[in-house]
Amino acid sequence: MGVTTCGKITAITNYRDPLTHKTPAPSRGLLVTDFLLGDESPAAYFERLDQKAREYNGFNLIAGKEDDLYWYSNRGDGPRKLKPGIYGVSNRLLDTPWPKVTRAKEAFQEVISNDKYPDPETIFHLLADRSPADDKDLPDTGVGIEWERILSPIFITSPVYGTRSSTILLIDMNDRVTFIERTFNSNPEHATTLKYEFNIES
Repeated sequence: MGVTTCGKITAITNYRDPLTHKTPAPSRGLLVTDFLLGDESPAAYFERLDQKAREYNGFNLIAGKEDDLYWYSNRGDGPRKLKPGIYGVSNRLLDTPWPKVTRAKEAFQEVISNDKYPDPETIFHLLADRSPADDKDLPDTGVGIEWERILSPIFITSPVYGTRSSTILLIDMNDRVTFIERTFNSNPEHATTLKYEFNIES
């Protein structure tokens, strides 16, 4: 995930589908820097990306600016402009109703309903939710029931795999950006937090 001083925003997640995993494949992470460092509009960028998107393993990409933001997946039907609202994306398509996506959207709606300018710590608390989903609500993404259980919380913990970072991006009405990232090692209780603030350049 990243944001530039001119207000370009992008973030990526993988699309979980082990049966279609390709080795080797281009790095999906480079799609983030490719957009941030380029000078294309979101529409032009996605048009170019669409020509080669199937070379990559599955991904969700959010890119644009605060008032011109798009979601795109190489497992979807093309870019979609995001209207004002609350969305959720995990490792499937946008707003796929996995339990953790639904729970996170509901919790975030409550946060912003109660506080027009929420404390970032309140959002980090939401992102730290380790509540697993009930077995009956788990998706079947081809990784087996034990892994579906491990992957079902908003914040994932296990001896071999887990959440490595939580990031909050806020942009106020005066185009003041606050970017806070909390990173975790194998002990999620010991986190490192970095904070950046700047104004979007006109």
